[in-house]
Amino acid sequence: SICPFCGVGCQISLKVKNDKVKFVEGINGPANEGRLCVKGRFGFDYIHHSHRLSKPLIRRDDAPAKGLNVSPDDWQEVFREASWDEALGAAASGLLNLRSEHGGRAVAGFGSAKCTNEEAYLFQKMIRQGFGHNNVDHCTRLCHASSVSALLENVGSGAVTATFNEIENADVAIVIGANPIENHPVAATYFKQFTKRGGKLIVMDPRGQALKRFATHMLQFRPGADVSMLNAIMHVIVEEELYDQQYIEAYTENWEAEKAHLKDFSPEKMAGICGIDAEILRAVARCFAGAKAGMIFWGMGVSQHIHGTDNSRCLISLALMTGQVGRPGSGLHPLRGQNNVQGASDAGLIPMFLPDYQTVTNDGVRSAFTSVWNSGDFSAEKGLTVTEIMDAVHDGDIHGMYILGETPAMSDPDVEHAREALAKLSHLVVQDIFLTETANFADVILPASAFAEKAGTVTNTNRQVQMGRPAVPPPGEAKEDWWIETELAKRLGLDWSYTSPKEVFAEMKLNMGSLNNITWDRLESENAVTYPSLSPEDPGQSIVFGDGFPRADGRARFTPAHVIAPDDVPDAEYPMILTTGRQLEHWHTGSMTRRAKVLDAVEPEANCSMHPKTLRKMQVAPGGMVRLSTKRGSLVVMARADRAVAEDMVFLPFAYVEAAANILTNPAVDPFGKIPEFKFSAVRVEKAEDSSVAVE
Repeated sequence: SICPFCGVGCQISLKVKNDKVKFVEGINGPANEGRLCVKGRFGFDYIHHSHRLSKPLIRRDDAPAKGLNVSPDDWQEVFREASWDEALGAAASGLLNLRSEHGGRAVAGFGSAKCTNEEAYLFQKMIRQGFGHNNVDHCTRLCHASSVSALLENVGSGAVTATFNEIENADVAIVIGANPIENHPVAATYFKQFTKRGGKLIVMDPRGQALKRFATHMLQFRPGADVSMLNAIMHVIVEEELYDQQYIEAYTENWEAEKAHLKDFSPEKMAGICGIDAEILRAVARCFAGAKAGMIFWGMGVSQHIHGTDNSRCLISLALMTGQVGRPGSGLHPLRGQNNVQGASDAGLIPMFLPDYQTVTNDGVRSAFTSVWNSGDFSAEKGLTVTEIMDAVHDGDIHGMYILGETPAMSDPDVEHAREALAKLSHLVVQDIFLTETANFADVILPASAFAEKAGTVTNTNRQVQMGRPAVPPPGEAKEDWWIETELAKRLGLDWSYTSPKEVFAEMKLNMGSLNNITWDRLESENAVTYPSLSPEDPGQSIVFGDGFPRADGRARFTPAHVIAPDDVPDAEYPMILTTGRQLEHWHTGSMTRRAKVLDAVEPEANCSMHPKTLRKMQVAPGGMVRLSTKRGSLVVMARADRAVAEDMVFLPFAYVEAAANILTNPAVDPFGKIPEFKFSAVRVEKAEDSSVAVE
């Protein structure tokens, strides 16, 4: 099967005895070649945790008011068990009543990057076909939405132009705004091997990280200053005529506007903004421009800003001006976070696109899908995103939601705003494997299956479509997600008759050119095929756009990027900078890894990281408690000393409900990708009077 955690998509072998997974080994998949990280190797046993949902639940008539007030160990005062027929009937009738009373737009949906491609496809189809609009989204909005926006705009495709394995053919690589040793550990092994072979690695990050030990250059720039730094590097390439004129003339457009724009971004001018010495910026520019083959990798540190799309535009322009796209060892690669965020996006689980990023505003595109679905037209209007849907609940426009495998009660920015929205809903259906923070607010809870308990395909960061197989049965009466979706759709009045995910995959292929030459049977025999695949025998193209781009005239575009300050800048009251992210041992909101014995034992306590000098000034010993406060909320958490964090910064992981980072984060969004600014908030840090973790 496939590891259910990050976007690397490691192939795994699950060792089972008496319907229990006993241990996991890596196998020779295209992304991992037998390797596994700590999560993949030791994070499997959450599926056997006592908190697993095993029967459908319905909120009791005498339940207390909705809130974050249900323990997964003691839910009987709030919910009661029900049969599948009763629970699906209650879920459907509540949504149908809202549709009848307020129209289809009264219901919205959040799908999941933790589900299969087939389940993601069914989810977006249900919302569009059943409720007549495009208000359906998933966690891509919270991770790489701005990257996809910039890639679609300038390259014509939202996927990576080269697999991360291609670094073996590169001689220079940039890793910016990503911490692969912690967040994509198996991919990081390829980066380390690259440097051991003599490759030059340029790491750019406001926070120091373990990868810098392997780097030729480590640029620890000021948070939020990405555009000033990258424009300065490109200024040098233009000024010293290090660009690839032949490539630019053959494959790009808008070069003269980009050149003129970059004149104002000399390294000497930008050094004061980005905090990197002008000579280092010049050296890095010469290093990358001089590469025979160069790759650019980036993560959430680039995308999770109000200028995230501009950050990505800069990286695209840097690759285009040096001709580093479409050849072995070259390309653009946003490292995907979730195991199937690529596949769920490909399958249309986004409000402005149908499967394969075909716009909902095009009548011909919609009719191609409705003819396959045998249903009437739905909306030509782009739908609402994750954060916009929560705003619409507060505004009284959305009254019900269907949430599958997502927990906005933990993952949304300014999370109290999201929790208040969930509490306000008239009808909430949650489909999950645990009674999550979001399920606390549900009216109906449908028990789903974990990835090790289901069949289906997923697509990793490399565009590799891979087959997952069930190793153990789901607990109790829990069901596979595609089955639940199909049964719910029937009760919503939709003519669905799927009996297996294989049938869903066959339907997806009818309107998804990316799946050409990739069949279910082929995946069952070969395990993985990279798209695009040019023939039934082609394992897939690891590099794309060698002979042009899927845009008008086959040309990629340079889009100049401007310096935009973060939305929530430090001041006298909130003088420091808060940034958030993941830790090696824990995954996103912690619902899985905090129920994995080994992982939770290694990293059991909510924590933040600060520079030792900053802690000394505050007279806080490492391991002592600090209070973090922003304009949105306050929490108390244990502080660690970490020299990798700048003296005016705090790093806070977001896996801990008892110190939920998103109580503090800023909901301001990038205007193009609509992604929140998780990576930058002004914060006040004080020594805590109380010694216990707390949220206020």
